[in-house]
Amino acid sequence: MFRNSEEQLKKSTMPTKETALVGRSEALSISGKHAVNHASFLSPMKSNEAEVILAMGCFWGAERKFWNTPGVLVTSVGYIGGFTENPTYEEVCSGQTGHTEAVVVRFDTKQTTLEAILKVFWENHDPTQGMRQGNDIGSQYRSAIFLKNPEDLAIAEATKASYQKQLLASGHGMITTEIEPLSTYYFAEEYHQQYLHKNPNGYCGLGGTGISCPIGLGA
Repeated sequence: MFRNSEEQLKKSTMPTKETALVGRSEALSISGKHAVNHASFLSPMKSNEAEVILAMGCFWGAERKFWNTPGVLVTSVGYIGGFTENPTYEEVCSGQTGHTEAVVVRFDTKQTTLEAILKVFWENHDPTQGMRQGNDIGSQYRSAIFLKNPEDLAIAEATKASYQKQLLASGHGMITTEIEPLSTYYFAEEYHQQYLHKNPNGYCGLGGTGISCPIGLGA
């Protein structure tokens, strides 16, 4: 029991740049082809496209949620928010990289909005749990949002504030979700991309609080 608690504590403690695993200079080799809709998630974005990187626990279930969201064009999974260069899944799961498991969501701005995408994000996990999501414990499961520009970061902060009011009114705690400028994102291994399409009976730990997130000017 003590050993398990000690291991959980280690995985839930963010390493520093100096103590994190070094990683490697070579990027992982992936096809870039989405296994569900066959679109490329490596292609340059068009003028009507935008991206947000979202971390909400195990990325298998999170990616499936977003590839099924109206207006989303393509998704991929990977690692972000830490120090280790080109990490492997095993390294990230050790808690010694500082990275969290994340999903890149590319969407059509003519069909949906960042607010609508973030509504799906907030409602489909528990953003109050810190370095865990349900029974998944460790820094790689922490909640986070990564965006490219200040305007989008402001939108994310506004949705966070709005959802926080709803959570507090329902007896939940404070949101621990990190909202950060975009940092280096590393693609996960090929077998993780669209994992639950390739493995329909695979593990999915995705689950929300049951509290609706309001969006729009009236929120």
